Amino acid sequence: MNYKLLHTFSMAFISLIFVALSSIAIQAQIYSTKAEQALLLDSDTGTILFAKNIEQEIPPASLAKLMTMEVVFEALKSGGLSLTDTFFVSENAWRKGGTSSGGSTMFAKLNSEIALEDLIRGVIIQSGNDACIVIAEGMAGSEEAFASLMNEHARKLGMTDTIFRNSTGLPDPDQHVSIRDLAKLTRHIISEYPQYYRYYGEREFTWNNINQRNRNPLLAMNIGADGMKTGYTEASGYAIVGSAIRDGQRLITVMSGMKSKRQRSEEARKILDWGFRAFEKIELFADGEVIGFANVYGGETSGVGVSSKGPLSIYLPIGNRDRLKARISYEGPLMPPVEQGQKIATLKVWVGDTLSQETPLYASETVEKGGLQRQATDAIKELLFGWM
Repeated sequence: MNYKLLHTFSMAFISLIFVALSSIAIQAQIYSTKAEQALLLDSDTGTILFAKNIEQEIPPASLAKLMTMEVVFEALKSGGLSLTDTFFVSENAWRKGGTSSGGSTMFAKLNSEIALEDLIRGVIIQSGNDACIVIAEGMAGSEEAFASLMNEHARKLGMTDTIFRNSTGLPDPDQHVSIRDLAKLTRHIISEYPQYYRYYGEREFTWNNINQRNRNPLLAMNIGADGMKTGYTEASGYAIVGSAIRDGQRLITVMSGMKSKRQRSEEARKILDWGFRAFEKIELFADGEVIGFANVYGGETSGVGVSSKGPLSIYLPIGNRDRLKARISYEGPLMPPVEQGQKIATLKVWVGDTLSQETPLYASETVEKGGLQRQATDAIKELLFGWM
């Protein structure tokens, strides 16, 4: 029998939580934003600090170009592409993404060839639709085929509310994202491609004798911002993905549905400032420390300890009170053998009603298959209590 089991923490963990709460009282923060959708998270721990309509499907606008770059960066990292590779500017790319299109453009010349590194800057700094289409055609033959690559990457990253139809984010009725998915993508790019993420912090880029400044307003605010992307369509409103570092902590915000460039700048700056000030990091468990136990059916022992890889921390709001809830979630009972280091569960932590953090948990030891007596005993337990 395979059923979803939510296994509560051991008494030791519960005691530890209460100790943390006695020293730092917490409460769901009262925070408001003019953005229709908003998410703020700590990049290192994945702790969600603020959430508003984060699963709502919205048009991606130019934030789709983050996934365009993810496809490029993965190919660079794997060796399938190099920064010096050149791409041809087709008439389709020139017409759909060039000067006459009325959208953001790199001003790529028709029938020219452009090095990939320059195209990357054209996408990231100038938000060039022409640069995106040139890359899409060069890598996949057509923009439609490249969108399939984008969707394939989205599935691998667990972006369940996302469908891409083009490389630019230009309006398409079948194209949508959620800001939760965009946050996953952003966190992945920052952690996996540090050598390429640096392009997002560049302030300006000149191509075809035309200089354009980076459209990300956070870069000029002296708040530690080093990325990432803005977007706008009539349907989405003004949107932004921003990231900043302060005192060694990196925060990521994704916001959409704002009414003007000015409002976008103000709301993004405000939520990042609040996030850096209003939370304190709490170390819950040391690296390898057993957090709780998962049931093992027919094993040499009836359960196995679970622990995280690396210290387990969470950011809690400072100076208030509320309830912290935590559970271990896994598909069970587990069937032996269970190997040490095998991913078998997820730690879910709620602050108030917000699912604030999900952390993979791993078996702390190996559990082999038990003898006939153990198997028989567990079979009886399953018959009597498994339905619960």
